[in-house]
Amino acid sequence: MAGSLSGLNTALSALQYNRVVMDVASNNVANAGTDGYVRRRAVGESIGSSAVPALWSRVPGAEGGVGSGVRVGSIDRMADPYLDARARREHGAQSYLDTRSAVLQRVESGFGEPGNAGVAAAITAFRSSWHDLANSPNSEAARGLVISRGQALASAVNAQANALDAEMGDQRLRLLGHVVDVNTTAAELAATNRAIATARLDGADTGSLADQRDQLALRLADLAGGTATARADGGFDVTVNGVALVTGSQAGTLAIASGVTPAGAADGAPVTFAITMGPTTTTVPAGLSGVVGATEELLTTTLPGYAADLSTVVAGLADQVNTVHQAGYDRTGTAGQPFFTYTAGNAAGTLAVAITDPSAVAASGVAGGAVDGSNAAALGTAGSAEESYRRLVTGFGSQVASVKQLAATQRLLTAQVDNAREQLSGVSLDEEMVTMLSAQRAYEAAARVMTVVDSVLDTLINRTGVTR
Repeated sequence: MAGSLSGLNTALSALQYNRVVMDVASNNVANAGTDGYVRRRAVGESIGSSAVPALWSRVPGAEGGVGSGVRVGSIDRMADPYLDARARREHGAQSYLDTRSAVLQRVESGFGEPGNAGVAAAITAFRSSWHDLANSPNSEAARGLVISRGQALASAVNAQANALDAEMGDQRLRLLGHVVDVNTTAAELAATNRAIATARLDGADTGSLADQRDQLALRLADLAGGTATARADGGFDVTVNGVALVTGSQAGTLAIASGVTPAGAADGAPVTFAITMGPTTTTVPAGLSGVVGATEELLTTTLPGYAADLSTVVAGLADQVNTVHQAGYDRTGTAGQPFFTYTAGNAAGTLAVAITDPSAVAASGVAGGAVDGSNAAALGTAGSAEESYRRLVTGFGSQVASVKQLAATQRLLTAQVDNAREQLSGVSLDEEMVTMLSAQRAYEAAARVMTVVDSVLDTLINRTGVTR
């Protein structure tokens, strides 16, 4: 309506707009500590003059080219899709490295190297006992010490192998749990996609649903390195190493195709995955990121590789000792028996001392039961197990240090991206306070305008033309 009454509508629009601004700021403050919340901003737009010619629009002085107030154009989420995508990628890499680093450090600490309780110390003590026997080949105590030190060495090796087996068993169980988490999160994201599409059709606000969508997508990136792609209807499609896991409102199912049984045992094959989407099952290429990718790599390559190398070193030590021991003679002059026994393919886990009778220790290099310690001296220096084991442990330690360094470097990149997102999407109480004060003053000014217009109308209506 033209004339003075239009001023009331203009003031009213200002009141309504600034009330929304204060409501949005209040909601931001209320959710300052809510995980995943992205702050909102009310965007105003001017209500222009009518673009449709009308009779009143030709009245001289009508509206005078002045707009008709302000309205809320949109309530924007302060999020950057490119920063969000970068954050998901960096978090996937961070989860991968953190998982590897934590597991490898735990395994390394279980070795007890260097120390007095590790395999290296047990090998040294075993060698020393042969030297002691070479100096006293007729000593029953020295012979018993050799057997005792051999058993201690076998126990130390067995303990390390068992610790590796236990760690791999734990990782298999964790992997089963992670796969369940992936499928649960994928189903939740598909449901959120459906809710967003429905809300958009209904014209409802989708801000809270978008926050939930972003959190779920980030969770999938942490778990399996999921890559999210925005849809036209506001949802996310997610792929895992190129294979679709979530497509709109449909969620696929990630499953362990080989390597781990449903009960958490190893089946002897490398760990692989497959995703079932409807009637189609697709094998996921190797090299996943996130926690699942790190666990896959640990179970398929790192831990089995170390266990195999340890068994190789142990088998070499046992074979060298057995060869020299069988070349000597025990106290009765009989040719020596194998000193160690083990199962092929798992020497570290099955190593044991075959001799229990001290008299059967082949310390002599001369047949006929002569008192001689030459074979014991040879056993004290036979082979290079110490050096082989040292190289193995040193190589593993270097790998652990490298992963720790990579995780620390990645942590800097992840923190940088998170800080950038926080600056844009996080709630600043100071900034929201300024926004509320500005909106409050604008609201008061609009109310004052309405009071002035009311006063003018009162004069026009009640006093114009009044005579005494």
